[in-house]
Amino acid sequence: MSRALRVVAPLVILLALLGAWELYALYGGVDRLILPAPHEVAQALACNAPSPTGDAPARCEDRALLWDNFTVTAGEVLLGIAVAGLAGFACAIALHLSLALRRSTYPLLAASQTIPIPLIAPLLVVWLGFGLAPKLVIIGLVAFFPIVVTTLDALARVDRQQLNLLRTLDASRLRILRHVELPAALPGLFSGAKIAVVIAVIGAVFAEQAGSSSGLGHLVQQSIPQLETARAYAAVVILSAFAIALFGLLTLAERLIVPWAHEPPQGRNR
Repeated sequence: MSRALRVVAPLVILLALLGAWELYALYGGVDRLILPAPHEVAQALACNAPSPTGDAPARCEDRALLWDNFTVTAGEVLLGIAVAGLAGFACAIALHLSLALRRSTYPLLAASQTIPIPLIAPLLVVWLGFGLAPKLVIIGLVAFFPIVVTTLDALARVDRQQLNLLRTLDASRLRILRHVELPAALPGLFSGAKIAVVIAVIGAVFAEQAGSSSGLGHLVQQSIPQLETARAYAAVVILSAFAIALFGLLTLAERLIVPWAHEPPQGRNR
């Protein structure tokens, strides 16, 4: 597929979906308070032209609210992903090195992903207060497991011939881990992180809705009872764009840091 087609095809699909959404919102019989049209969401994202009286348009307030709350959510997500990445990578290494630890704790890690976030979020607020701590715990909880799984799978796929060669050369366990297994685990770490950034945004929304005075999750929860549905949808659009941007940045970083993971099979065998 050509580069131009790779760019044009998603844009065409996006425009088709927006067009279908616009038509359904206008003519589908759904109340605007339930499903605003895309042009109404766009108005919440950008200021309208100034009114003839010179007063600032009302939607400028929406944009200011969205931006102020986005900076809060973005900081929470970035910090939460960093914590989850470090903790997940370290946990995957520990599970890889200890079979007994993996057998005893891996099922518990999997079970942790079945806990509904809205169920434990209020409890975390009671324990940790309304500050940053409960939000980081929730984001870390949802982002931690994908990083552990993909990194652990990458470690399990290390070339056995390389490991056997180093063992015949009397290499220590630490040297094998440093020179062979850790580089092999990096693609898995990036794969897990790309999954984690998407669900971390959802975790941040749940955390803010459980107990917060700022953030896009709090703004969405506040906008619905105020009948500002377009503002709530605009917040979701910003969250989606932020997640896509983080995903793209991680993909770029992966290509720069672990270029061998993207080599064609014939290139790896040379």
